This record gives sequence, C-alpha cells and structure tokens, in this order.
Amino acid sequence: MHLIVVGCGRVGCLLAQQMSAEGHSVAVIDKNPQAFKRLGREFRGQTVLGVGFDRDTLREAGVERADALAAVTNGDNSNYITATVARDIFRVPNVVARIYDPQREAIYRELGIRTISSTSWAVHTIRRILRSDETVSSIQFGSGEVEIAEVTISGRLVGHFVRDLSVPGEIMPVVIVRRGRAFLPTPGVLLEDGDVVHVAVLATATGLLDSMVQ
Repeated sequence: MHLIVVGCGRVGCLLAQQMSAEGHSVAVIDKNPQAFKRLGREFRGQTVLGVGFDRDTLREAGVERADALAAVTNGDNSNYITATVARDIFRVPNVVARIYDPQREAIYRELGIRTISSTSWAVHTIRRILRSDETVSSIQFGSGEVEIAEVTISGRLVGHFVRDLSVPGEIMPVVIVRRGRAFLPTPGVLLEDGDVVHVAVLATATGLLDSMVQ
C-alpha cells in the first residue's frame, strides 16, 4: 500500500510511523518543515513540504499511485478539501478526513467524505463512562449508522446465551474475547464472567443495547 498522510502532528506522525513500520510505503505532507522532526530517524518514508490540497504537492507525494490518503491536519476545511481533491481529482480509492467540528462532520459525511471526529467520538465515549454504562463504542462504519460496541459480561448477564444479546436487524454479537482468546460466537454460546463481547449495533439501537446490559 502507498499511503499519503497530510499533516505531521501527533496523529499524522504516529499513523505514518506505524504504517511505515508495517512495511507500507508512506509519504507525509506538511507545510511546516520542523514538523517532520517528529517522525524520528527510523522513519523510512517520504516527506513533502507543502499544502495537502495543492495538486503539485500531492503529485510529489505519489498521489497518482496512492491506495489511501488520510487528511489529519488541525484544519477541518483543509482536511475536507484535501480529501475531496484526492478522491475526485486523483481517484484515490480510500480517503479519510479528521474533523473536529461535529456539525461539519455530519455535513461532510453527507457529501460522501469518510470522516473521523475525535471530538464527537471522545464525547460519546466519556458520556458512556460517566453514566457507568457497560458498553464502550470502539469504531463506527459508513456515516455512523453502525458501530461496534464492547460489552463486558458481569452480574446478571453471566450465564445468559449470546442470542440474549441479539436483536435481528439491530444488534448482533460478532466476536467474544475470553481469557485473552477471541472466537466467533454462535447463538447458543453461554456468556461467562469477564467475557468481552464485541457487538455490531445500529446507531439508533444503542439505547436498546444499554438497557439490555444494565
């Protein structure tokens, strides 16, 4: 895979380092030359000085052969424009933009750009923790219609079956981690104390899932 990371802040730097360490080809774009120092001496990818939505800068970073692009600067509009140029002009197949403003995130998703909002994700997770819910959202899919939640089995859930956590079309247990080992559950599997069940759930059904596990 050839990945372009636009923005060499903390997120962009860590993403570039990890993907490069996994053997992927990585190019990092930033308008601040000092930002590249974060990558460290072990980083073997390419660094490109410039603005992420500039076509010549993208070409220098290898956008015409890129498999993916992540726009993770501190600017919502810049990230959106960069992602749009990569998708619509250069036909990069996998594009994602980090967005801080949850309202903009919804708008950009409606326009077809895959987004990650650290703000809405953090608020959603913190709210669940403060409410002492047993579920913690871990990832969202599409435009947020479906998410994967973690359910830690304890109390009254112990001894129930996997099918007791299922609601056709709304909630579906997909993976159980038991004593450090993961497996795909069948409806008749008994839930044990300490199991961590990863559940696919519609965003509209998260309240229902909460009520099931409380």
